[in-house]
Amino acid sequence: MISVCMATYNGQRFIRRQLDTILSQLAPGDELVISDDSSTDGTALILAEYARADLRIRLFTGQRFCSPIFNFEFALLQARGGIIVLADQDDIWLPNKLSTVRGFFAANVARPLLLVLDGEVVDETESLLCPSVLEKLQAGPGFWKNLFDNRYLGCCMAFSSDLLGWALPFPRLIPMHDMWLGQLCERVGTTAFQPVVTMRYRKHSASLTDFRIQFRPWLQIKRRVILAASLLWRSLRGGGGHEHT
Repeated sequence: MISVCMATYNGQRFIRRQLDTILSQLAPGDELVISDDSSTDGTALILAEYARADLRIRLFTGQRFCSPIFNFEFALLQARGGIIVLADQDDIWLPNKLSTVRGFFAANVARPLLLVLDGEVVDETESLLCPSVLEKLQAGPGFWKNLFDNRYLGCCMAFSSDLLGWALPFPRLIPMHDMWLGQLCERVGTTAFQPVVTMRYRKHSASLTDFRIQFRPWLQIKRRVILAASLLWRSLRGGGGHEHT
């Protein structure tokens, strides 16, 4: 069973396109878990429309996290599948996305296991800007390079649900959820980067991800010290107390 977890906020402009590309790939026993962080546009109405039409959608509205990190955390807490796939509200999945995920996890027995797949970068009209996110970021595993500037992008990630036993609850001051999940799985499990394009990352004015390396010394240092300390503490202490059901 696959659980696709999506955190939404004011995404009405692109969300129908993304929902259609996800639902077309879900098997009957899979689920799409959506947590909406009190959207003020038409997002909640669109989500309710889709949820009424497809019982594989489990919709949670009215959250008040004001944070994509903890909105995603809530969605992960609801997930029931053995494989978790993260999804942003404004991207486009290619038809090979979930078949690639299923094949990889079936062929690899290591657990916990986290997979990062590749994607194209497109603009608001889906015109190609860059053919490879992984190549653009020079992405790959490694504590120091990902501590300095994160290459674990949530929209490209899938992982075995046993990672949640280590990852949840999220530490309060982590810089971002995908950085936490990727770096933690490096410590307690196995991570893999595969250059297979399975999605289109839509880059627009409201996108949270900036592909430029950011250098803001004091903020960087503070956030990275917190992340490193949290990783050390959690990996030494063991799971965070969450039992996946």
